[in-house]
Amino acid sequence: MAEPLKNIYSEAFLHQFGLTISAAYASFPVEAFIQQVMDDKWEEKALKERMRTITHAMGTFLPERYEEAIEILFTVHESCSGFAYLVMPDFVEVYGQEEKHWDLSMQALEKFTQHSSAEFAVRPFIIHDPERMMKQMMEWSFHPVDHVRRLASEGCRPRLPWGQALTMFKQDPAPILPILEQLKADPSLYVRKSVANNLNDIAKDHPNIVIETARRWIGNDTHTDWIVRHACRTLIRKAEPEVMALFGYAESTEGSSLTTEAHITADPFILHIGDSGSLSYQLVVREGDSARLRIEYGIDFVKSSGQVSRKKFLLSDKTVPGGSRLSGSRTHRWSDLTTRRHYAGLHQIVLLINGQEVAYTEIQLEPSNLL
Repeated sequence: MAEPLKNIYSEAFLHQFGLTISAAYASFPVEAFIQQVMDDKWEEKALKERMRTITHAMGTFLPERYEEAIEILFTVHESCSGFAYLVMPDFVEVYGQEEKHWDLSMQALEKFTQHSSAEFAVRPFIIHDPERMMKQMMEWSFHPVDHVRRLASEGCRPRLPWGQALTMFKQDPAPILPILEQLKADPSLYVRKSVANNLNDIAKDHPNIVIETARRWIGNDTHTDWIVRHACRTLIRKAEPEVMALFGYAESTEGSSLTTEAHITADPFILHIGDSGSLSYQLVVREGDSARLRIEYGIDFVKSSGQVSRKKFLLSDKTVPGGSRLSGSRTHRWSDLTTRRHYAGLHQIVLLINGQEVAYTEIQLEPSNLL
């Protein structure tokens, strides 16, 4: 089993980080810092709780004046690179939101994001004063360093995982769009991924805005085309007709299905939670022109309430000649995940071609044998 991410904040990390700070600020008590952080609730704390605990301990042992504390962190920040050092911008989020600290906090976020990421720390600033902060984000979108340009996009994502939701941008993403326009052909893949993810967030609340943006952007630049495709992934999974047409997926028309034959089978029929089963499909594409096909299977998972919720899984996405015979198989694990629990019951499994159901089968899922 993979090591929990929260364990990056280990005693060894805290000791090394404490020594780094003490090299610039001799009064920093490394052992007292570690002792305050690793309190009796440390083991049960999740990742962000651990991060905030470290931030508060920094606030205890660094100078009380924010300006002095930040100057010390400026001295050491180039030695503090990587995910674990999210504590640096977190310090700015916790202690630097007063109006008198604005300019210094912006300078700090710009510096710290180049060695870690300030994507979480900027969000309270946006919530407090969105107009002012979005002007700052636009300035960062022109920055010569890609980490800073990425912050301009990543920090204002409406649905950033692990971050505070930006409810006002869920409701109206208009303030974000000029930043994404500025970054739509950025030479850095790191930045382009963020632009695509931001648009994908917007698509969940305002699909028409993303569809209109995709139409304007596509075909003008290879970098931008990559963003458009990645940004529309949720809309493609939902088989939105306008998006499917934009990317050249074949359409079924009245009286003309995409397939002339289609089958999906599951083996075995009875499975227990924690088991693995085999899924196989066969299909024959209609005669005629080549067709771009997105082949998926969907499982109607039984929930605790007895209702069902569908989850789709990609099998293939390619262009094939008309009349092609296609087949494939996939092992599907019915084990519980952090994001999904399984419940006993009859589960329908469907074969989907460009979002359209063309065949189905069923399996009976029983409680785990280990119970």
